[in-house]
This record gives sequence, structure tokens and C-alpha cells, in this order.
Amino acid sequence: MLPTFLLARDHLEQAAVILQGSDSRSRQLRHIIERTIGLMDEFQRKQPRRSDNVLDFLEFQRRRRDMED
Repeated sequence: MLPTFLLARDHLEQAAVILQGSDSRSRQLRHIIERTIGLMDEFQRKQPRRSDNVLDFLEFQRRRRDMED
């Protein structure tokens, strides 16, 4: 995982711990944070590292679409 992702994940985990209240807003924020952490983990698993210099045009187009959304 990239150092930036690790740092962001660590901060989100700390925020989730802080939001241990039982009120509805705390639960909603905690759920958003936990889902964001899950999405970060999923994003990292889906990105294979290539060791060659071959460009996969379908992958390039998919990433470009994702960045535009």
C-alpha cells in the first residue's frame, strides 16, 4: 500500500474510534468512515502491479472514466 493510503487509513481508523457515541449522527459518520476504509482496501487489491512496459488500453480507458466520474 502507498504511504499516503496507509496514513489516510490510519487517520480514518482513529476517527472511527473517536465516534463511539450512540447517537444517530455518530453512527452514520462511523459507518461512512468504515465504508471508506473498506473501499480503500478494495481499491488497493484491485490494482495489479505490472513489471513490464505494456499498456493495457482497456484498463487505461476504465481508469480514465473512473477519474472523470
